[in-house]
Amino acid sequence: MTEIKRIIHVIGINSFEFKDLPLKLQNLFIETVNIAAPNSYFEKIKLWSKNNSEQKKSFFASKSNNELINWLRFQKTDVILISRGDPLWFGIGRILLENFSKDELRFYPSITCIQLAFSKLKIPWQDTINVSIHGRDSTKLIEALKTKPSNLAVITDSNKKSLEIIQNNLSELNLIDFYDFWLCEEIGFDTENIRKLNLKKSLPTNISSLNIAVLTKTKKKPTNNLPLFGISDIVFKTFEDRPNLLTKREVRVQILADLELPNNGVIWDVGAGCGSIGLEALKLRPNLDLFCIDKRIGSKALILENSKRLGVKPKFIFEEDINNTLNTRNFSSFEKPNRLVIGGCNKKTKLQIIHKLSDYMSIGDIIIIPIIDIQTIEVLKGTLEDNNFKTSLNLIQTYKSLTIAEGIRLEPNNPVFVLKGKK
Repeated sequence: MTEIKRIIHVIGINSFEFKDLPLKLQNLFIETVNIAAPNSYFEKIKLWSKNNSEQKKSFFASKSNNELINWLRFQKTDVILISRGDPLWFGIGRILLENFSKDELRFYPSITCIQLAFSKLKIPWQDTINVSIHGRDSTKLIEALKTKPSNLAVITDSNKKSLEIIQNNLSELNLIDFYDFWLCEEIGFDTENIRKLNLKKSLPTNISSLNIAVLTKTKKKPTNNLPLFGISDIVFKTFEDRPNLLTKREVRVQILADLELPNNGVIWDVGAGCGSIGLEALKLRPNLDLFCIDKRIGSKALILENSKRLGVKPKFIFEEDINNTLNTRNFSSFEKPNRLVIGGCNKKTKLQIIHKLSDYMSIGDIIIIPIIDIQTIEVLKGTLEDNNFKTSLNLIQTYKSLTIAEGIRLEPNNPVFVLKGKK
């Protein structure tokens, strides 16, 4: 095996001050002739040599492409490659490891730009999701935004209008009001600039090409300026690890339309989750009596919080199994439902609800059942018809446009069947 004598020293930096390098790396820079540095750092690194070393050096302006790899291969003596932060964290390190043996490489990481940004913002970052769209598409960014993390850090690419993509994605996913947006420019350098942007407005024109974005979950309460119909998902509080507690806006508006909400009467929201369907129904028809039933621990607190956000008040909230509600409570006539939404429970329970309550429902009363399990449709539909309900079935499949570097793409939402029975 050929002995490796030439070493590629990959040094991460966070400032353009030579004195900020550890003494070991200062000496290494002084002793090494061949230096590669990114275009944006090139003149600053050359100045290091002029001010700190009498030895003539050979500099290479790196674009992190095949020209750099070929130049590195051509060198017969040790090389220094200047990088940003930690070369093995969304940096040049991965590409170098694909093209050179580990014996040829030495890595000297510095603090990452994300670490620096969070230290300046004075925000803990152990739960932060980190995404790079520098030289990459924005698929990972979209996936991360959909999970609604507490903090999200994005390494941008000035050549691909990254900030505009982030701004558009937040708007398209109805997350503009969900996050505070921090633009961190030239973080760690003398020209460092950190500012909070309002993404409902146009981006500033004087943005440095050397930037990253940090999104932190806002502390602001949702606005009271709500639309009459089709309330954004972001208004509703839910458990972050239980997204199924919320019926998505696109499905919710169809269910509310299919309910043909009367001015007066009683609506039951079974398997209510965070209460999104029943509470928006109550906002549309304030004279309705709303009964929310959900057996999951914490559901009552969620529904109460969302009631405050929408400015409505349910008649009752039962944090218990619907079977217990039906078997142990003595409901009077004014509590029997005119409108019934059955979600969040298994097929057997849905069938029991239909059998138990259908006799109490009058001509014109409506049952709505959102379904994602197509195997249950036939038996539920048949049961409704056996109990004198005229049925209809609607498949809701919507697509949301999301901005990517090349334009837009259509992202599908999960399909939902809405089974309607009208007596």
